[in-house]
Amino acid sequence: MAVIAVANQKGGVGKTTVTLGIADAAARRGLRVLVVDIDPQANATSGLGVADPARTVDDALAGDRTGTMADVVTASGWPNGAGPAPAVAPSSPALAAREPQLATDPVGAQDRLRHALDGVTHGYDLVLVDCPPSLGLLTVNGLVAADRVLVVTEPAAWASDGVEQMLRTVDRVRELRRPDLTVAAVVINRLGRTRDATYWQGQLEEQFGPLAAGPVRLRAAVAEAAAQSLPLSQLGTRAGASEARAEFDAVLDQTLGGS
Repeated sequence: MAVIAVANQKGGVGKTTVTLGIADAAARRGLRVLVVDIDPQANATSGLGVADPARTVDDALAGDRTGTMADVVTASGWPNGAGPAPAVAPSSPALAAREPQLATDPVGAQDRLRHALDGVTHGYDLVLVDCPPSLGLLTVNGLVAADRVLVVTEPAAWASDGVEQMLRTVDRVRELRRPDLTVAAVVINRLGRTRDATYWQGQLEEQFGPLAAGPVRLRAAVAEAAAQSLPLSQLGTRAGASEARAEFDAVLDQTLGGS
């Protein structure tokens, strides 16, 4: 069982798209997948077809025993395919108010998610933690709970600066909390068909070497799957769907093999 934090402090890079693409790739291999959504925007939750959940990750992080992660985890709305559909620990906008409350805990602010997942993760082959687009306490909780980190970026100016900042945060978490935490990959996502995008892709691949994964290209099929709260595997032979699935398969291979 691997716990993977999917992170970047910058929004708009398609972090949730990568999370759901990997979840679909893993499910097609018959792996039991849990997606833990700790982003208050709750895009992974809606992308997995869950609306208005009775309990959310916020309940499990409250620290007052109003709910455990086992109470929170629910079936996604994705259909079963080659393997079981992923389960989800859903998010809600209430998590935005949880972060400043966590900051008042002088002892366990960074460990809430790790403790909440105790006794839950053993039932899965892969746990994906979709972190918010920030370097706040929610993201730190995701990193502390994880074994490996996927840093998602897009091929654009200053992208490497954001990746470097994220890698420094991972180093800090490794130093202080999780000595075995590793970076599995830097995923180059949302690659368009422009010279500019190709140039920055090359810059990222040169800078991060074997850590660079992908690219995952901008495709209408990926946007269509997200809009319909469906996995890519349900789009069949629609234009770009098989290519996108192959790209996420490759990212999953590097994620599971990352060290």
